[in-house]
Amino acid sequence: MGRYVTRRLLQMIPVFVGTTLLIFLMVHVMGDPVAGLCGERQCDPATEARLRQEFGLDQPVWRQYLTYMGNVFSGDFGTAFNGQRVIDLMATAFPVTLRLTLVAVVLEIVIGITLGVVTGLRRGRPVDTSVLLLTLMAVSVPIFVTGLLAQLLLGVEWRLVPPAVSAAAPLDELIVPGLVLASVSLAYVTRLTRTSVAENARADYVRTAVAKGLPRHRVITRHLLRNSLIPVVTFIGTDVGALMGGAIVTERIFNIHGVGFQLYQGILRQNTQTVVGFVTVLVIVFLLANLLVDVVYAVLDPRIRHA
Repeated sequence: MGRYVTRRLLQMIPVFVGTTLLIFLMVHVMGDPVAGLCGERQCDPATEARLRQEFGLDQPVWRQYLTYMGNVFSGDFGTAFNGQRVIDLMATAFPVTLRLTLVAVVLEIVIGITLGVVTGLRRGRPVDTSVLLLTLMAVSVPIFVTGLLAQLLLGVEWRLVPPAVSAAAPLDELIVPGLVLASVSLAYVTRLTRTSVAENARADYVRTAVAKGLPRHRVITRHLLRNSLIPVVTFIGTDVGALMGGAIVTERIFNIHGVGFQLYQGILRQNTQTVVGFVTVLVIVFLLANLLVDVVYAVLDPRIRHA
C-alpha cells in the first residue's frame, strides 16, 4: 500500500503541473487585469507600466507561470491587486468553505446512502417511487432556484433559520446552505446506491449469506452494503472538489464569504492572482480526494489490493 501511495503521489505531479498550466493560460486570456484594475477610466501609461512591472505582467506568459509555480512551492500564492496576500484570503475563505463542504458531504452520505439502501431493498414499492420522484425533482431544479426557495421559506416566511449566514459561519447555520449545495449530488448518491444495492441483492454471495442463516442486518452491512458502496465512494470522492469549487451560487445566495465568494470577486475584477491561487488549491484537494478514494477501495472490498 505504501508503494502504491508513493507512486500515485508521483503521478500527481505532472497532472498538477498540466492542470495549473491550463488554468493559468485560461485565466490570462480572460482579459487584461490592468484594465480591470483601472476600471472605466484608463490608467496613464506610466501607471500602467508600473503596475505591469510590479505584478510581473510585463513578462512572457511562460515566464510568469514558472515564476508563479516557483513561488507556490515556497508557499507564496502571490498578491491580489488590492495589496492583500492571496494566502491571507485563503486563510479566511477556505475554513468557511471546508465547513460548508463537510456539511454537504455528511448530508450526502447519511441521507443519500440511507434512502438508496431503503429504496434498493424495496424496489418497485411506493417508497421507492416517491424517492425517485423527489430525486428527479432535485436534479431537474437549478440550484439557484432551490437556494432561493429554501432561503425564502425557511428563513423569511417560517423563520426557522437565519436568512443569511453570519460572518463566523458556524456549523448550525450552514445546515440549510449545505443541504442546498448537496441537493443535486445527494439525488445522484441516492439513485446510485439504489441501483447498486438492487443489483447486488441478487448476487450469489448474498443468497449464500442468507442461506447460511446470517441475520438480515449482518447480510446488509457486511456483505451487501460494502460491495454496493464502491461506485458511491467513487462519486463522493470526486464530488468533494466539485462541491468546494461549485459553491459560488450557494455562497452568494446565503452571503457566505468563502472560496466561491473570493472566486466570484476575482473573476469580476479580473484579479488573476486570486483566481489562479484558489483554483490551484482546489486542484490539490481534488487530487488528494481521488487518492483517498483509491485507498478506501481496499477497505470496502478486501479483494482489491494495491501493489
